[in-house]
Amino acid sequence: MSRTRSIFAGVGSYIPPRRVGAGEFLDRQFYLDYRDAVDAAETPSIVRKFEEITGIRERRWVDDDLVTSDLALFSAREALASSDVDPETLDYLIVAHNFGDVKSDNPRSDLVPTLAARVKQRLAIRNPRCVAYDLPFGCAGWLQAVIQADYFLKSGDARRALVIGAETLSRVSDPHDRDSMLYSDGAGAVILEAREQNGSAGILAHCTRCDTLEHASLMWMGPSFNGSGNGGLFLKMHGRKLYEYAVTVVPELVLESLDRAGVPLGEVKRVLVHQANGKMNQSILRRLLKLGGVDEAHEELMPMTVSLLGNSSVATLPTLLDLVVRGRVEGEGLASGDVLVLVSVGAGMNVCSVVYRWP
Repeated sequence: MSRTRSIFAGVGSYIPPRRVGAGEFLDRQFYLDYRDAVDAAETPSIVRKFEEITGIRERRWVDDDLVTSDLALFSAREALASSDVDPETLDYLIVAHNFGDVKSDNPRSDLVPTLAARVKQRLAIRNPRCVAYDLPFGCAGWLQAVIQADYFLKSGDARRALVIGAETLSRVSDPHDRDSMLYSDGAGAVILEAREQNGSAGILAHCTRCDTLEHASLMWMGPSFNGSGNGGLFLKMHGRKLYEYAVTVVPELVLESLDRAGVPLGEVKRVLVHQANGKMNQSILRRLLKLGGVDEAHEELMPMTVSLLGNSSVATLPTLLDLVVRGRVEGEGLASGDVLVLVSVGAGMNVCSVVYRWP
C-alpha cells in the first residue's frame, strides 16, 4: 500500500577549518564558580582531565568574519547541490539555532530578521510561499525542526523543506569556565521531500519530550565567572545533572520511538546521537542496549565525531549525518533498508528521537 513519507533528498554541512586543540586553553584563567579561581599550575591537569572525560581532543571555531547565518547558508548550498532541488520549489526553510548571529567583537545576539529570512534572501529564493522561520529548542532544535517538517509534508500541504542547524558556540562560551572546552561551531542541513512509498523508507516515527518542570534550569545564560561585569552573558550548565538526565531519558525515548515505528532495536543499523560528550554517549548506548534486551557490545552502532569536532549544539547531528552519508567517517556508510535512529537532547530539557529507514 502506497503512503507518503518524508525522505532525506539531500544533505550538507559546513565544518570550520580552524582546529582548536588543548594548547589553546593552557594559559586560561579558569574558575570553578564565581568565587573559586583555579591555580594556574593546575590548568594543564584540568585540560587533560577534561579530554579524558569528554573525549574531545579538538574542536572547530569559526573565522572572525563569519556569523551563524553564514554557516547556515554554506550548509544549505551543499544540501541543495546534493539533492539537485530547485530552491524555488521549497515550501519551508527552517533554521534551528539558539543565539542568532553573534559577532566576534560583540556578544549581543542579532535575531532580526530571522536567520531563516537571511538564508532565504541569500539563496535568492523569490517564491513567497516558501515559509522561512527560526526554531530555538536547545541542542535538539534541528531534530525538532525535522519533526515539524515531517508533519508539514505528510499533511499534503508541503512537498519540500530545507532544515538547517547552525551555531557558533565559541562566541557564547565563557573563557573562564572549564565547560568552554566543550563548545564548537558548525552547520548542517537536509532537504526533506515528500514521496509516495510502497515500502517503508523515510521517516517511520518520532517522539519528543520536554521535562521543564524539574530540569529547565540545567542550562542557562549568566555572567562570566571572572566577574568582569561587562554585561555579557555566557552559556552555563550543571554538567553532572545534565549527564544523569541524558543517560536516563534518552534511551527510554529511543525505545519509545522504535516501538511507534514497529522496529526492534536489534534491526537498527546506526544510532546517531547529539555529539555533546563522548563518554556520555557511550553510557547512553550501554543503557539503551540493556533496556532493549541486546546483550552484546555494539559500539559500531554509534558513530561519533565529538573527539575531533567538539559540541556545536544543533549542528552536531546534521553534520554527523552528512559525514556518514558521504562516507567521510571511517568505516561508515549506509545501504538501502538500513534503519537509523537520530536522537538529541538539549536545554529545556528537550529530547527528540526520529526513526528513519534509508531508501
